[in-house]
Amino acid sequence: MTLQKAKLKIQKFYEDHRTMPSYSEMAKLFGYKSKNSVFRLVEKLLDDGFVEKDSRGALIPGTTYGAVRMLGFVEAGFPTAVEEELLDSVDIDKLLVGNRERMFMLTVSGESMIEEGINDGDYVLVERTADAREGDIVVAFIDGGYTVKFLRRKNGRAYLEPANKNFPPIVPREDDELQICAVVRAVIRKY
Repeated sequence: MTLQKAKLKIQKFYEDHRTMPSYSEMAKLFGYKSKNSVFRLVEKLLDDGFVEKDSRGALIPGTTYGAVRMLGFVEAGFPTAVEEELLDSVDIDKLLVGNRERMFMLTVSGESMIEEGINDGDYVLVERTADAREGDIVVAFIDGGYTVKFLRRKNGRAYLEPANKNFPPIVPREDDELQICAVVRAVIRKY
């Protein structure tokens, strides 16, 4: 069994059980008759960074667990010949998720941000913070509801700007406070 196939089986087990397989479970999973074969496989996975051991010695996902292979570049202009070449691997979780305690996902409803490429049904990965800079895409509470827009300032006063010419900016009334709840860190769209 190749190391890549073993990784896929372990990932499937982890997705199904939300825990890494034990040595006995790995023996069954891979059809090994001896735990010594499992031990050698685990050593390879440890060296690769795919798994690590916690303070009790139990296997946990490692630094390369869940990484997606980065194969190269693709033109968005005129087509060009591209040789497939493994450049690196990218851990999607580490790439997108910073402080896990402050991150959450929302489903976008509406079309006010379509010119920024945020469409109805997309997911936005947001970081809970009130510390937003002008130009950030934010989730804000205003007029009794939540919305996603650009944070802008004019004459020292904050307002929200959509990315759709058919929608007007949202300027808070004097007695209404604009509350920044989160900053958008990524947009995810499934096809």
